[in-house]
Amino acid sequence: MKRRKFSREFKIEAVKPVRERGVSVAQARRDLDVHENVLRKWVKEFGSDRCRPFPATGR
Repeated sequence: MKRRKFSREFKIEAVKPVRERGVSVAQARRDLDVHENVLRKWVKEFGSDRCRPFPATGR
């Protein structure tokens, strides 16, 4: 199975319902068709640096 890659913009939009509207991670992940652990990781990363969440890897 090939690993999916998501853009920074997609991740920010995916985190918004959880952070701003209080949608559960489980519901948001079903809506987006991503694994729950992935979305939880994004929420955690977004909270750690709100000025520059999800920096590029530089490859």
